[in-house]
Amino acid sequence: MDLIERFRYVMKLNSMTASQFADEIGVQRSSVSHILSGRNKPSLEFIQKVLNRFPKVDSTWLINGKTNIGTAPKETEEEVNVVKPIEVASEPIAAPQQKEAEETVLYNSAVGNKKIKKIVVFYSDGTFDELTN
Repeated sequence: MDLIERFRYVMKLNSMTASQFADEIGVQRSSVSHILSGRNKPSLEFIQKVLNRFPKVDSTWLINGKTNIGTAPKETEEEVNVVKPIEVASEPIAAPQQKEAEETVLYNSAVGNKKIKKIVVFYSDGTFDELTN
C-alpha cells in the first residue's frame, strides 16, 4: 500500500470524499485531487495537516506503511482504525491493518528456546506487511 492508498484508506474509514477530506485538513480541494491522481507528491505540511486532523492515525504507518511492534494501538473503534500493531500476547490480537476481519492468536512469545523474530502478513490483494522484533 503506497502513501496515496493510505490517504484513500483514511478517507474511506471516515466516509469522506476528496473534497470533504480537503476541507477537513484545511487545504485546497485541487491539492488533494492532484495528490490522489499522482500528479503531485504530498508535502510535509500536507502530511502534518492529515496527522493533526486525524491524531489516531499512526504517523509511521502513514509515512512508511509500517508499524512499530510493541507499541500500543492508538485507535478506538469509533475513530480512525488504521493500524493495530501486533503484540505477542496470550489473547487474540488484530492484524496490523484492518483489511479483513480476521484475528491471529499467538499463545506464547517463546517456544522452548525459540523466539519470534519476524511475522509476515500476506493479504488477498497481493500486498504484505513484514514485522520484525
